[in-house]
This record gives sequence, C-alpha cells and structure tokens, in this order.
Amino acid sequence: MTSRKLVVISSGLSQPSSTRLLADRLAAATVEELKLLGIAAEVRTVEVRDHAHDIVNNVLTGFPSGQWRTEVEAIGAADGVIAVTPVLKASYAGIFKTLLDVLDEGALAGKPVAIAASGGTARHSLILEHAVRPVFAYLRAVVVPTAVFAAAEDWSGGASADSLRERIGRAAAELAEQIAQREPAKPADPFALTASFEDLLPKD
Repeated sequence: MTSRKLVVISSGLSQPSSTRLLADRLAAATVEELKLLGIAAEVRTVEVRDHAHDIVNNVLTGFPSGQWRTEVEAIGAADGVIAVTPVLKASYAGIFKTLLDVLDEGALAGKPVAIAASGGTARHSLILEHAVRPVFAYLRAVVVPTAVFAAAEDWSGGASADSLRERIGRAAAELAEQIAQREPAKPADPFALTASFEDLLPKD
C-alpha cells in the first residue's frame, strides 16, 4: 500500500471548536476514501490558533520560525490539504488569510485542496465560493468541486446532519481521487533559490 501526506489546516479560534470538529470529520472521511484506493494517509493537523504569534512574526520578518517553520514545511510537502475556517463578520478568519499570505510562493501550486467553513447560520455558506475558493485559485491550488459548510443546525442531528455527512463524504472522495492521481509530493529543496540574482540586486 502506497502512502500520502495529508495536512489539515484548522483555523478555529476557540477550543474546542466546530471548525476543528469539521476538519477532523473531513480528514477521517478522506483517510477512508484513500484506503479504498489502496493508499495509506499520514495526517498532520495544523491548529492555527496555536501558532498565531509566530504567524504574525512571519509577516513582520518574512521568515517562519520555531515550530511554525515545521508546519510551513509540512504544508509545502503535503500531497493534499484540507483547509477549514470559521466565518467571522461575513468573511473568513483573519488569521486564516494571514497564514495563506505567509506561505512560500508556489507552496500550494498544483496541490489538491478541499475547502470548508463553519458558521452560525447557513446564510454564510456562500463565503466558500465568493471568498475562500478565489484565494486558493489565486494560489494555483487544485480545489475540489464540493465545498463543505457546516451551520449550527448541522450538528444537531436529523436531516441537516445527514446532509452534512453527505457533503463531507463527497468532498473527501473528490480530494482522495485528486491525491491518488498524482505522484507523491517531493520535499522542497532548502538550498534552491527562490529568486534570481538579478532580482536580488538593488535597482538604483
């Protein structure tokens, strides 16, 4: 059985959070779908709130440090990514966008990504299509067709919970298929130049 690396980005601000719960369910479903395809998944969860200060420092210095550097490298080396954000004031969480801002250029290029969000009401569900998906498209990620939104009522059982399980299963199957179609990701060369010497020279 071959193996792949799956990184789960959970941007919930509370602990525990419905964002993390949704992230875990998507991860578990994707692992099962990959298993059906003969692929074992190594899952790593990045809890963004735990790295908030290091992410801000990354913005200010231009370089990741400490444990945050390890997480950045894991995202770049992943075969697939699940990215989940809470909806705050009709948009994604600021720390979620800041994380994406500090990733290396091309870190997500060509990488399969499943996007999801949690919020109090289903009226926020379109945030995935008009805000989150365009960001990942700009980063040249391969975003699977099904985006998963979980409103408060989706956790209470009944038809809403069944619908959420169905959406999670569909997104997981799409992500697993995209991962299976690709060769395992290769770790980035730490000595590779990310800019030409011409770009590094001062332009007086």
